[in-house]
Amino acid sequence: MAIDVADVATVRRLLSVERLRALTELTGDPCSAIELHQETLRVGASLMAVIATLELALRNSVCENLTQHFAVENWLRQPPAPFQWRAPELKKVASAHDSACRAEYAKLTQAEKHALDAFAYPSGRPAGKSHLARAKDRRKQITVSDGKIIAEITLYFWKRLYGPEYEQSLWRTSLKRTFPFKKISRAIVAINLENIYQARNRLAHHEPVLHKRFLDTIGSVDFVIRHLESPIPTATTPLAKLLAEDLSRLDAKAKTLHERLNSFRT
Repeated sequence: MAIDVADVATVRRLLSVERLRALTELTGDPCSAIELHQETLRVGASLMAVIATLELALRNSVCENLTQHFAVENWLRQPPAPFQWRAPELKKVASAHDSACRAEYAKLTQAEKHALDAFAYPSGRPAGKSHLARAKDRRKQITVSDGKIIAEITLYFWKRLYGPEYEQSLWRTSLKRTFPFKKISRAIVAINLENIYQARNRLAHHEPVLHKRFLDTIGSVDFVIRHLESPIPTATTPLAKLLAEDLSRLDAKAKTLHERLNSFRT
């Protein structure tokens, strides 16, 4: 629905004049700028849905692979020696564990929360403990599954596992099986995952993914779809079939948007 002229000033203030500046300069019309802004968000939302599916698929493929590789429970938090996570991954795992504990703690009744004091303070609760400090101590008593921790870990962690730091310890020993086509190198996988990660971050902050950045992202999406767990790259993988309709709609939306944007440049 086209925006009413009477509402333009309010909408520009709410979205921010700075955010709309490039589109306003391109179109020469605040109404058109606002409409293109919203269309850009809709294309971004469609792309984000595709990336979300890829993130889930990558995460689960990696986890299944590493579960078999490490062959121990709790490999995420306590991987068997001599393997060690690098500092950035250690930090992400610790943060995900805390988030999972927070989520479980939030589900408890007040009585259940108070009951955790017996485990947090077996000798009695110290005087002067703040509410926040008590909540933190209580959360430490909660046990969460690896699955709940994994659900809190972002794409940053999974794409990092394909970095050069893990070439010997993970790629050659295990993660090559997630991208089994013989001609694929770890570096190529890393580049494509980085493209997707950067696009995801922009979309999460409501920034546009257009033009060359969009094409690069779609190329990387296609790479993952064709190669994840596929010994021979093909456009008919189960993941490709799952996302075919979403990608078709995304392509149509993106084509229309880019045509509109380009029409103002001619």
